Amino acid sequence: MKRLEDIFVALNGWMLILMLSAMALIVGGNISFRYLTAHSFPWADEAARYLMIWLTFTGAGLILRLGGHVAITNLQDALPAKGQIVLRAAIVIGLLVFFGFMVHVGLQYAQRMQYQVSPALRIPFLYVYAAMPVGFGLLIVHLLLIARPFITAGAYKRPDESGTEASGPLPGGGNG
Repeated sequence: MKRLEDIFVALNGWMLILMLSAMALIVGGNISFRYLTAHSFPWADEAARYLMIWLTFTGAGLILRLGGHVAITNLQDALPAKGQIVLRAAIVIGLLVFFGFMVHVGLQYAQRMQYQVSPALRIPFLYVYAAMPVGFGLLIVHLLLIARPFITAGAYKRPDESGTEASGPLPGGGNG
């Protein structure tokens, strides 16, 4: 199971790297083309915008598993150990319900937009709006993979050299 999780995380990370690279190449190429020829690619801004949307939604799961989203831990810190576990379990259940709802809403939006096409690229908006259910689906998978250590110890997966899990506030002053 650990190997499958590692493969899943690596694929998610490489997908983000490829999208960010494509976005950088498109924007950089468009800037170069504009300064060299005084013309721009008419589709470059649109493509970069849609890649940014996909980056945001598909990258949220990796950030979740690292504890990188905003968190206020004052209530948790004030509770006894058993209360902290109950609160974290309630948070996980609440997040799973919310993420599931957002997958449903995202699918509805994508379906409604399937016949409308983007102005420059002429692709159906279905492919743009699909980022929402895909991203929230990835959030569900990432949350399920980290739920047990998070609930029991408040631990997040951290990409450090030792491969150990960390807990507590994030480095840099933010609460985790």
